[in-house]
Formats: sequence, C-alpha cells, structure tokens
Amino acid sequence: LWPVPCRRMEQRRLGGSGLLVSWIGLCTATWARDTDEHTAADQLKAFVDAGGSLLDTADTYASGDSERVIGTLLAKAVDRADVVIATKAGGLAPDERADGRRRDMSRRHLLQALDDSLDRLGIEHVDLWQLHGFDPATPLDETLSALDTAVSSGRARYVGLSNFSGWQTAKAASWQ
Repeated sequence: LWPVPCRRMEQRRLGGSGLLVSWIGLCTATWARDTDEHTAADQLKAFVDAGGSLLDTADTYASGDSERVIGTLLAKAVDRADVVIATKAGGLAPDERADGRRRDMSRRHLLQALDDSLDRLGIEHVDLWQLHGFDPATPLDETLSALDTAVSSGRARYVGLSNFSGWQTAKAASWQ
C-alpha cells in the first residue's frame, strides 16, 4: 500500500446512537484465510491513518482466526481507542452449510460465541455486536434477550442485526 495524502475520512453516527464510526468500514473476512497477518497489519494501519475506524469481523470469519489476527494487531499495530470493533455471532461457516446444520441463535450459543470472540480479540468488550442472521427455529425473544444481556453485562456497547430481511427486522424491533 502506497502512502497517499488524502482528506481524513468522514465520521458518522451509527443509526440513532451517539457512536461515531467511519463512513467506510474495513471488512476482515479474508484475514487469516487469504490475507496473512503482515498484509492485514498494513491494511489496518493504512485504514486508520486515513481516518477509518469501523472494523468489521465475525466469529465465523476464517473459523475465528480473523478475530485472533485483530487481537494480535490491537496489541502491536494500532491503538484500541482508534478502532470501533464490530463483530457478529450466529452465522454458519460455508463448510457447515453443506452439512445441513442450522444457524444457532439460542441464548446459550450466542453468549458463548460472544465470550469466545472477546477471548480471541483479547478485549473486554466489543463496540458493536450483531446477530449474523435470522434463526426461525429459535424463539426471537430468546435470541434478542442475548443482546440485552450482552449490553447489561458490559460485553457489548451497542447491538444490531445483520442479514435480516425487512419483516424479520420489523419483528425484532417490535419485540425490543
């Protein structure tokens, strides 16, 4: 990556919250799978130097190894205060879909997944924790109660939904 002089990246509020995030996020889905740690460090430093802050990951990216790389880089490449870490839980890795396994959005699974993510990241809380999809087999109130627990326990500052359809989002919003 070439150092290119540029204007600092615009920061925006996340939804109706007070959380400021860069208008472009850096997705880490390929880190530890197709992108080695050295290249990931270069990408992250260039992103932060350009004013980027939103770092997107998930518990299923590279079977959790993407989060491990981020944890390593937070310890030696960038300051934790310079990034907003957004991770997700409840998704199935591509190889698991072929086995016919369903998405698990049970309270038990989600809270364990969050704790595992925090361990891999080497941090005490994530800035944004999202559900990585809808699970029709688990009662929605059970799934959403995990979000409440994550915030009230201090493990997540904000929560959200990813890959939910419009009607699924509306149903979740009416429960919350």
